[in-house]
Amino acid sequence: MSLKAFHFVFIFTSIVLALGLGCWCIWVDLVEGAPIYLAGAIASFASAIGLFIYGIWFYRKMKRLRIIT
Repeated sequence: MSLKAFHFVFIFTSIVLALGLGCWCIWVDLVEGAPIYLAGAIASFASAIGLFIYGIWFYRKMKRLRIIT
């Protein structure tokens, strides 16, 4: 597996984990009623969005450098 492919897999896995953590935080907030978990959910979803934007940026950069065809 090339370093580029590993980078894409790592970004995708990080996005899935951030979304999963955000959903878990929302579930715990609904069950326990602790508002700190809502803050954790917001941070996790914001991280997932940031990772998604970074993934798009990385893909475009690789395409611009003609590393990815």
